Amino acid sequence: MQEEKVLNYSRKVVENVPTDWVKLTTHRLDIYHEKLAKSEFLEQFENLYEEGNAETSVLGNLPTAYDYIRLGHPLSSVLEWTIAKLKGIDPAQVISFSSRSMPVLAVLRKNLFEKKSTQISYVGELPAFFDANALKQVYGYQFELKQVQHAEEVSEFDGSTIFISQQGFMADEALNPNIDFYLTVNAQLGSVLTINGSKNESYISEIQHVRRRESIAMTPADSFTALKQLLGESYSEQPKSATENSHAKVVEEIKEITGTSTEALLGSSGLSIQYAIMMGLIDAAQVEHQGKAIKIIVPPNCYGGTNDQARRVAACLPNVEIVDLLVDGDNDMVQSIATVLAKIATEDAVPYIIAEIPTNPRVEVPDLQKLKEALGKVRKTANGGKAIDPVFILDQTFCPNVQFLSEEGILSETRTISYVSGSKFPSGGKCTAGYCVANQKAEALMGKIEKHLKLCDNEATKLQIEILAEQLPSMNQRIEEAYKNTREFVSFIKEELPTAKINFVSEDLADQGFMPSVFSLDLPTKGNTAEEREAYKRALNQKLIDMMISKIPNESKYCVSYGQLKGCYWTIPATSTQGTTKEADKDYIARVSVSPDLDLELHKKVFSEFVEQL
Repeated sequence: MQEEKVLNYSRKVVENVPTDWVKLTTHRLDIYHEKLAKSEFLEQFENLYEEGNAETSVLGNLPTAYDYIRLGHPLSSVLEWTIAKLKGIDPAQVISFSSRSMPVLAVLRKNLFEKKSTQISYVGELPAFFDANALKQVYGYQFELKQVQHAEEVSEFDGSTIFISQQGFMADEALNPNIDFYLTVNAQLGSVLTINGSKNESYISEIQHVRRRESIAMTPADSFTALKQLLGESYSEQPKSATENSHAKVVEEIKEITGTSTEALLGSSGLSIQYAIMMGLIDAAQVEHQGKAIKIIVPPNCYGGTNDQARRVAACLPNVEIVDLLVDGDNDMVQSIATVLAKIATEDAVPYIIAEIPTNPRVEVPDLQKLKEALGKVRKTANGGKAIDPVFILDQTFCPNVQFLSEEGILSETRTISYVSGSKFPSGGKCTAGYCVANQKAEALMGKIEKHLKLCDNEATKLQIEILAEQLPSMNQRIEEAYKNTREFVSFIKEELPTAKINFVSEDLADQGFMPSVFSLDLPTKGNTAEEREAYKRALNQKLIDMMISKIPNESKYCVSYGQLKGCYWTIPATSTQGTTKEADKDYIARVSVSPDLDLELHKKVFSEFVEQL
């Protein structure tokens, strides 16, 4: 009876699904409560289930589920809920991934710290991408492999047992108490992990964190297909030739945009591609500089995902260490890089630098000629030998149009890998796919990066590639149009509220191609102590954001996103993008992202009303 009720309700949801659930990376930003993002959607969805109400308008009014699609979204949540209901377990115990291998890596990561053994059981052959040697040698994970005929054959094991099934998304099989983690994989859609038993509940949040930082949830379109599969409904697959054509088109577009000759790699998100870069470079260092320490140099207040991921990688490997790179405010990126590289040279260690240009959230661009000199300087070890030259890992999401890596580019003489989050300007907010390219000096590293992108099964999906093929050709034009709107808005704010501090690029930098459409706003404050002034500023930031969103609900949204096709996005990075950054390094300022298409005069009008209330 219960099973039939669940199946019937899920069928109604599939039939009446809101268009936004399938097409948007973030649903209902106007109903977003960050602290409740993991629970609020399903609580209200459960109420609708009890009422038997699956009307499109009602579903469309449910609040945001998770954030972007990395940690989850409405359709991944519904897929997980349906499977959990059919199995009679809590929906939190079912976690979907776009990747087929990252759920395994998530369990292995936790067991590394718990010093707990892991057994991976599987039927038939292991998926082709599963590289056991690399997982042990590069990632530092330990496990045993065991082939079985079926799940019932799995016996008790002193540690964690993962069972990998390639039989499709079925929810009716009984759960074997000897299996801690059931992983069902599908070559086209991704995977679903079922966490079995209360003894394994401590894994839930850590597996979700891997999904958020090193991978993504199963995408909306693929979750929709998986739901249809689960319900026995028909669905259509895209012809392989169409995907291959789109892939070739995207690679060519990226070559033209970046001015590079190397083949671009396409990942399921910016952080997916960054993870492949990190693990690929660590793999390369183990081969080329065996036994030497690896130093990952990263700004402590940069985008939270980048910061957190780098520290998570270092935590797993004894020879990898994080070195802070101070870049914002009173700190100069070039001077900081020079100081850090000089120290690492004396230690004869391997230096990998991750940096954003422009920086986030202060939108600062270093002196590029001095940066080139600092990166290219030949340094000596303590013994007088030649130090290992750095690899510069450049996040240029804010300015993907700048050709840093071309033969004439400012970074052409330093080994450089550049990557971009495709959820921003490349796709106009329509998908999360990211990409990376290398200059000629770093071309030899791309093979290792590709190896780990495939090992993690974090490559871009078919639909993501289709969206990039559609959106990339107009990207540079959209960047220019959005920049013009941003410059006009910034100039207006300076006139209306001259005491506000605005971080934005100079017109000289814009002439060089740096045309971000994001700026940060430090509103004027007051108070007798530093604490009072900080508290007043934070409250004022929030008041401005609330006013913009309430007065312009169709265009102004509360979101960390950037590069959208329409509207204006507002956030305070310290509470969103810098979520895992140390408190002392957080920047409690407002960040504003402007699109090519918005009612700029209305935004000016509302800002003027805000100023009148000060």
